[in-house]
Amino acid sequence: MHKSALPAAPELQQPTRMMFAGCLLTAMVLFAGCSFIPAYQRPAAPVAANYSLDDAQATTGAAAASLPWQQFFTDVRLQKLIALAIDNNRDLRVAVLNIEQARAQYGVTRANQFPTVNGVFAGSRSPSPALPSAASQPGSTSITSLYTVGLQVTAYELDFFGRVASLKEQALAQFLATEEGRKTTQISLIAQVANTYLAVLADEELLSLTRRTLATREQSLKLSKLRFDSGVTSELDYRQAESLLESARFAYAQQQRQRLLDDNALTLLVGQPLSAIDPGVLPPSTAALPATGTAASPVSLAEAQPMVDVPAGLPSELLASRPDIRQAEQLLLASNANIGAARAAFFPKIALTLQAGTASNQLSKLFDSGTFAWSFAPQLLAPIFDAGRNQAGLESAKVQQGIAMAQYEKAIQVAFREVADALATRATLVAQLRASQAQVNAESVRFRLAGLRYDNGVASYLDALDAQRSLFSVQQALVQTRLAQLQSQVTLYKVLGGGWTDAVPATAGL
Repeated sequence: MHKSALPAAPELQQPTRMMFAGCLLTAMVLFAGCSFIPAYQRPAAPVAANYSLDDAQATTGAAAASLPWQQFFTDVRLQKLIALAIDNNRDLRVAVLNIEQARAQYGVTRANQFPTVNGVFAGSRSPSPALPSAASQPGSTSITSLYTVGLQVTAYELDFFGRVASLKEQALAQFLATEEGRKTTQISLIAQVANTYLAVLADEELLSLTRRTLATREQSLKLSKLRFDSGVTSELDYRQAESLLESARFAYAQQQRQRLLDDNALTLLVGQPLSAIDPGVLPPSTAALPATGTAASPVSLAEAQPMVDVPAGLPSELLASRPDIRQAEQLLLASNANIGAARAAFFPKIALTLQAGTASNQLSKLFDSGTFAWSFAPQLLAPIFDAGRNQAGLESAKVQQGIAMAQYEKAIQVAFREVADALATRATLVAQLRASQAQVNAESVRFRLAGLRYDNGVASYLDALDAQRSLFSVQQALVQTRLAQLQSQVTLYKVLGGGWTDAVPATAGL
């Protein structure tokens, strides 16, 4: 047996190769700008031009979206907790990884616009029937060998009608939407940490208030027991004092449970056990103290004042300040680009397969002079009959665009409603807090006067107990109202799009 010689392919002359490359490049440049993506026009915002509440601070001051959270929250302990949450919260970490995944997917889609060049080394040996000759025996065969090495471009699509470019624009819009989604997650996280921290402060203030009330009611019960044993008062007064004491213990147990639940919520948000956090970050807990004894110093919400006021601005400003609205708009842009890709599917696809290198029937002569070979195989696929597949794909893309537009408009309406609600809450809670504080002052005076009247025999013990019960109730309501008022400021900052910008360094303008 013997190897058959493979004649070397004729070399492509240099001028011919340059002319071919120039024509190919010119065609790519001419058709690269062709696109069937519909012209995008931002839909009109389906909301009123102004909020229903006439807010004097609506357009004055720094916008919430441009105010970093480090400047909005002035409480140092709260700032530390937020920083820990941004570093360790798992939901935010997933949002960041989703960005990286979308970035990588965009890179994959963008790479389809360029040819993929591979280095190829191939070898083949196959038997072939021998030519009849006097020297050969009947039925003998020969071995044909072929070795090639070079560069290869396989099925590169010339994007004449912008299908690949449309898919790239879609991937880019989805990547940008994922980035806006991360900002939305960070805004929600910061607001949750702040609200939970304020709830912890309220828990501590309620626990301290209840401990003081317990001490007072224990003294009242002892005094009532002495009066009952001495026959001065009836058992009714004694049982009423006992009932008040047990109701305070009931409230204290509730508040202890709520403090533990808020601690658990804060642990989840911060992303690490609270025991591992610097003790100076969290307020001193009184939940572990016994229900009687010396009360711990209260942590007052009134003294915290952890935020600054921000203006509401105008509804049109939400389009630029709310990341969730910008995310919905990017998804609308992605669906718009998808229509361009669906339209381009109706037109022919032109693919090129190129290969250039050396070929020889002997491995030792693979790189000898005169072994250069090349191949050029264009392919045009024109859709003729696809049973309506391309039309269905276009209709599906248009429906998806309609869905994305409705979701974008709903995101604007939801944002408008949230800001309007936050403004209404802020305005009414200020008056409610003022009335609650006045009620506490009035009940405090009533409690003191009722005690004096009872001590002097002018009023019954029932009046004194009722004044004590009312004072405790309005004091609890004051703490809850103050908590709601502070949390409403956090909510307003959140719904205005504040919390995703980083603090500007002091040397940024230098």
